[in-house]
Amino acid sequence: MYQSLKEECFEANMMLPKLGLVLFTFGNVSAVDREKGVFAIKPSGVPYEFLKPTDIVIMDYDAKVVEGNMRPSSDTKTHAQLYKNWEDIGGITHTHSTYAVAWAQAGMDIPIFGTTHADHTHQDIPCAKVLTDEMIEGDYEFETGNQIFDCFTEKKLSHKEVEMVLLQNHGPFTWGKNAEKSVYNAAVLEEVAKMAMLTLQINPNTPRIKDTLRMKHYERKHGKNAYYGQGC
Repeated sequence: MYQSLKEECFEANMMLPKLGLVLFTFGNVSAVDREKGVFAIKPSGVPYEFLKPTDIVIMDYDAKVVEGNMRPSSDTKTHAQLYKNWEDIGGITHTHSTYAVAWAQAGMDIPIFGTTHADHTHQDIPCAKVLTDEMIEGDYEFETGNQIFDCFTEKKLSHKEVEMVLLQNHGPFTWGKNAEKSVYNAAVLEEVAKMAMLTLQINPNTPRIKDTLRMKHYERKHGKNAYYGQGC
C-alpha cells in the first residue's frame, strides 16, 4: 500500500550523503501522501549505507506509526507539525550541514547578498529563536514545529516563498512540493550559507542586493511571468 511512498522517501534520503549534506546519521527526509493522510520518514539512527526502502516508517499527522518495525526519526513530530499545518508541502528535509548550522549556531538570519540567493527566495533566510526551557523540557520536537511557525508569523514570511529556515543552536529545515525538492532546497541553503559567510569575510560591510535586481531574479523563476527554464 505504501511501497511507492517508501521508495520516494528512500531515494530522497539517499541524496543527502551524495550531496555532502550529512555526516554519519545527521539528517532525515520525509515524503507525504496527502490522499492517504500519511508520511514516510527515515528510521532513527540508521546509517545511510545500510538503509533500505523497507526500513522507511509510515506515520500519520499525529506522529503515530501506521506501518513499520523501526523507530522513526527523532524529528518526526516536527515533520508532522509542518505537514498538518502547511497542507501544500509534499516533502521535508532536516540536516546538520556545516555552513547552515554555523549560521544557526550564531543565531543569525542569512542576508540576501546576491542573485544565487534571490533565484530561490527574495528574503533573508530566517533563523528562528531558540526554544524556551519549558519548550525544550516539554514536547521538544513538537514545539520545534511551533517555533518555526512563530518565526514565520513574527517575520511576516510565506512558507511558499521561503522554503527554508534555521533553528538557533540547531540547524536547518527545508520543504518543497515533494521530497526531492526539499532536498534540493537543503543543498541550495547550504551553498547560500557558505557564500554569505565568505562574502562577509571578504567585506564585513557588504550591503544586501539592491531591490530591483533581487526581485528580477526571483520573479523570472517564480513570478506570474516567469521565463526561466523550459516550462511544464
